[in-house]
Order: sequence, then C-alpha cells, then structure tokens
Amino acid sequence: MEQTWRWFGPDDPITLPQVRQTGATGIVTALHHIPYGVVWSTDEIVKRIGMIEGDSSLRLRWSVVESLPVSEAIKLGEGDLTDLFDNYRQSLRNLAACGVTTVCYNFMAVLDWTRTELAFRLPGGATALRFDLDRFAAFDCYILQRPGAEAEFSSDVLDRAKAWVAQASESDKDRLLATIMAGLPGAYDRYDVPGLRGMLEKYRDIGHAELRANYARFLREVVPTAEECGVSLCVHPDDPPRDLFGLPRVVSNADDLQFIVDACPSPANGITFCTGALGAGGQNNVPRLAERFAPHIRFVHLRNVSKMLDGSFMEAEHLRGDVDMVSVVTTLLKEQARRKAAGEPDWRIPFRPDHGHELADDIGRGTHPGYPLVGRLKGLAEIRGVMTAVAAINRLPV
Repeated sequence: MEQTWRWFGPDDPITLPQVRQTGATGIVTALHHIPYGVVWSTDEIVKRIGMIEGDSSLRLRWSVVESLPVSEAIKLGEGDLTDLFDNYRQSLRNLAACGVTTVCYNFMAVLDWTRTELAFRLPGGATALRFDLDRFAAFDCYILQRPGAEAEFSSDVLDRAKAWVAQASESDKDRLLATIMAGLPGAYDRYDVPGLRGMLEKYRDIGHAELRANYARFLREVVPTAEECGVSLCVHPDDPPRDLFGLPRVVSNADDLQFIVDACPSPANGITFCTGALGAGGQNNVPRLAERFAPHIRFVHLRNVSKMLDGSFMEAEHLRGDVDMVSVVTTLLKEQARRKAAGEPDWRIPFRPDHGHELADDIGRGTHPGYPLVGRLKGLAEIRGVMTAVAAINRLPV
C-alpha cells in the first residue's frame, strides 16, 4: 500500500525532508487557508504541488486531499445551495486537472473530531489524545447547559461530571472548550459557548433522517462530477461515532456506510476507512467492516484506540489497542491484490498512520494535536512491518 503522511502545509513544524525520512512517499494535505465553500483554483493547487514536488530528490507527491470541506449550509440543507455545489464540483475538476484524484471529506455537523484531552499523560512522559465521557458530560450539561442533555448520560457519569465542574477553575473550563473545538486546522469557525449554542439551535429540527437526506443530496450533486473527472471521493467516519451535543451523526456504523454507498452507487463514491474512528464505537467490529466494505475503500487511516465501558476511549499504540490491526491490514492487502489482478490502474490503496502519541522530541515541538513526528513515525514503522509480514505470508503485493 502507498505509505502517506499528513502534512499541514508550509506552516507545519514538520518539514517535507523530515517526512521523507519516515519512508512515506505520498503527502496528504489540503488548502486550509481557503475558506469553506470557495473554489480551489488551479493556481493554488499547482502552488501546493510545487511545494511538495519541487525538490525532486525527495520523490514526494500530493497523493490525497484531506480534506475538501463541505460547507455547513450543505449539511443544514439551508437556502439556495447552487453556488456551493457548483464551487465544490469546480474544485474537484481543478484537482483532477492537476493530477490529484483522491479526495477525503467528512459530513460531521458543526464539529470535526472531538476529544476532551489533547495531552493525557502516559507512563514515561508520553502523551495521548483522550475522550473522557465524564469530562464531555461536564461540558455539555453544566458549561454549555444544553437543554435535555442530562437525560443522555447515566447517573454515574453525571455524578462524576458534577464533581469535576465543582473543582474546575475558569481556566480549566476554558481549556476544555478549546480542546473540544480543536479538531483539525483550517478555515472554519471555532465557537465560544454562546456561538456553539447558536450553531446547535440551527440543527434543532435536524435529526438523523434529515441529515441523511441532506447528505444524499450532496452525493447526488457531486459524485457524477467526481466520476466524470476520475476523482475518488471518500468519506471519513464520524469521530467519535456517536451523537454529540444532540447533533446527529450519520457516518458511524455499518448501516450508515451501507446507506452512503447505496445513496449514489458509483466507483467515485467511496470510503476513508479509519480504524480509530470506527474503532471508538462499541457497536463496530472493525475487521468485519473492512471485509464488508473493502471494494469501496479508497483511502485508509490506521490507528488504534482503547475503549472503556462507559464510552470513553484513548488513542492507543498502533498495534496495542482494541482493533485487530493485523486482520484489517490482511483484508486491505487482499483487496489491493484483487484490484491489481483486475487491471485497475489505481489498484494501490494509500494509507497513513493516523494520530500518534507524543514521544521523546515530540514534546514541545508544537505540532497539531495528534500529529507528532516521532509518534507517527513509530506507528508507520510498526504498520510497515505488519504489511511486509502479511504480504510475504500470503504472497500479496504491498
């Protein structure tokens, strides 16, 4: 499989020569400086390609877009969306014209990936991302004070949430808000508490059925263009795969994934298979999901999580969490071999090590949360070893 690395552009503290040292050859990036809903011009795309591929000795290429964001108005189904759909289609055409044909996106309402701690301390001083249900409930029920929120948590979780709020300082509460808003960098809004309440109000009458309908409309609008110009669109699962703040999540489980591929059947309507996002859901058997949806997988995030009984979870080492990574990798390599045997020109599946513990020199480097150098390098090396072994045993191309 193609080894790739997420790079956040010229402001990323991790340089392209350092990326090349990891062994990755594909770059996963986006034009984060362009606001949501605005066309990615050919000039801007070519400029980014020049940054990545300008030093031929590095032998890097822009392999995957992550992400071409979907405007909130599209998710809401709000107003005249003609221009937004037109702009999205034009961005796809421009990317394809420049040779970038794998495009990851998500359909998470308001928030991107969500955690309650960005630097949970591990033995030895390493740090990890963590989602603590108690801390999340504390914010939802007693800081955000969302009406009806308490009914969505158990009494034990609420007791612990109240205890945390009772001892938390204002700076603790502010830090929790900033953590929940951290998500991914880019041209989108980060909300204060009143602003978040305002966004939630916009979704007051939108449940799972309504958001699914808006998503299906988006697919019908853009997938034909993607197919026409040879782009693989691949949706990233919800992270975590559960409703948050009363917001519906519609890319969280097997039923959701089946709905998506059925809503607009096309080789251009694919999946970003994220083992961590799906693995955080107790309802998800990740190896079985990989087997079921293998023909639709166009991009892969390999990471692991350790889950707690109450729904909390923490980013684990790539080979030591709850997800059977060897089983998933085996399925992906077999699917890749099937594509190669069928003569598909894009048979090789790009993957990247997703998230990682901050280790050693990562501490204080100032990288984006979840995207350290050493921690991801460790994960990439481990996954590379698994792929090499699985491929050798099963006589599969890597």
